[in-house]
Amino acid sequence: MATQPRFALYMQDKHPLAYELEMAEYAESRGFSEIWQADTRLARDCVVMMSAFLTRTRHLRLGSGVLPIWTRNPAVIAATWSTMWELGQQLGTPGDASRVMLGLGAWWEPIAGRVGVQRERPLLAMRENVESIRQLFTMEEVTYQGQFVHLDRVRLDVVFADTRQRDIPIYIGATGDKMLELAGEICDGVVLNYVVSVDYIKKAVDLVAKGAARAGKTLEQVDRPELLVCSLSDKDPDAAMFEAKKLVAYYLATEPHIMKASGVPDDLIAKVQAVMGWPATEAEYRAAAKVIPDDVTRSLMAVGTSDECVAKVQEYIDAGVTCPILYPMMDDIRPVVDAFAEAYRLEPR
Repeated sequence: MATQPRFALYMQDKHPLAYELEMAEYAESRGFSEIWQADTRLARDCVVMMSAFLTRTRHLRLGSGVLPIWTRNPAVIAATWSTMWELGQQLGTPGDASRVMLGLGAWWEPIAGRVGVQRERPLLAMRENVESIRQLFTMEEVTYQGQFVHLDRVRLDVVFADTRQRDIPIYIGATGDKMLELAGEICDGVVLNYVVSVDYIKKAVDLVAKGAARAGKTLEQVDRPELLVCSLSDKDPDAAMFEAKKLVAYYLATEPHIMKASGVPDDLIAKVQAVMGWPATEAEYRAAAKVIPDDVTRSLMAVGTSDECVAKVQEYIDAGVTCPILYPMMDDIRPVVDAFAEAYRLEPR
């Protein structure tokens, strides 16, 4: 029997909290496998949201997409995910694998600098965090002396609760070449970025494979979920396009390196940056959206009708994505869940 394909939702702060909890239950009922919660801006905290989703579902897996390594000590990260691991075990189905996943990221500018974080040697800092947290998940005592991580006889001090080893997979949210290779080398998976082209994903998967080979692994041993914007409306595809363009504008203005990696022209990046600040206002988003061509938007995300979105997402799957993490841009999330549940004949567990 063929394995059912995996589909996930990506939650940021676009939708009301109570509605997102309702949609988590709905996605589980339609056969979705997981939810990844954003923690990249000073908006919603992924730990709070993942914990809430765990209490409202029974099978869905929850991942951080992604947690900045600079904002919490690795021992605290390990203790936090250990607690959520327990929550998932107690509120899930006996015998299920870990319901939580740890996605780590190196954060980005200008937010890091504005809160006093110096992102020095992010590759080394990421390696040290992944290695030390993985050791802590064994529930054994850990001593780790690196440039960024210093642990002196530290262990997860669980006394009365479940003391089993935490089988929590670790992912890196990676965009650049070296970070993609690092994810393939030292992690269970990589969270591939969104607002990128299919060609970019093909190259990214090759880099993950290169890193995996360095550690004696195959590409198939490295999970490759990808954040994927899905601005879907069968009733008003033009409105879906406009919402999608506003997100493209945000990335053109704040993370142009991602846009350049997908071949977006420098002159378009300059046009958008000329009309947007950070944080941007709604008026600036709208003004920037008007200068972004439809074809650029379609090259970076799934946008339009259900059929158009399903077809576009399949292109990313064909390029090597193991689990599309769909970020619904419209106010109603249900059509996105329904479109993919029906197209891929998903069945709830």
